[in-house]
Formats: sequence, structure tokens, C-alpha cells
Amino acid sequence: MDADDVFKALSDPTRRKLLDLLYEKNGQTLGELCANLDMARQSATQHLGILEAANLVSTVKRGREKLHFINPVPIHEVYERWVRKFEIQRLSLLHDLKKELEGE
Repeated sequence: MDADDVFKALSDPTRRKLLDLLYEKNGQTLGELCANLDMARQSATQHLGILEAANLVSTVKRGREKLHFINPVPIHEVYERWVRKFEIQRLSLLHDLKKELEGE
């Protein structure tokens, strides 16, 4: 995983909106996605290309249609690398505080 590509892809609100749309209904065509965006198909295609380059979106051709699917693995890897380690410490501190307050 190239974390820089993932962070770059996630840094744009339009790309995050595309991921949200795919989360709500996976396997959408470009036309379906554009119906929920205020931009030209060409602009949406460029955003989807960046998401594909970061491996956040994959596509499958079905006849003449190209279906877009969210790939949550890179987001999970970012979570594991950058978020989870901070949660563990915080949760441990909360657990210790709870034990101390309850007199255990």
C-alpha cells in the first residue's frame, strides 16, 4: 500500500463523497455516481481515476457498463497504521481510570 496515494485520494471532498456514495450502494456506474454530484462526467472520471490509483475503488465491466466498487482495505490499513495505536493507549488509560474510580 502506498499511504501517500491513499491520503492524497482522501484529501479531496469530492473523492470522499464518491466513496460515501459507493458505501451506500456499491457497484454504481459513472452515470449513477454523477447523478449525485454537481460536476461533469469528465471531472468525476478524473476523481475516480485517483481513487483507483490508490486502490480505493475497483471496476468491473458488465457489457458496456463499468461498475465501480469500494475497496475498504487501504482505509483499514491506514486505520491500523495511524489510528489504532493511539486508540489502544487511550482505551488503556480509560480502563485504568475506571478501575481506580471503582476502587478495584
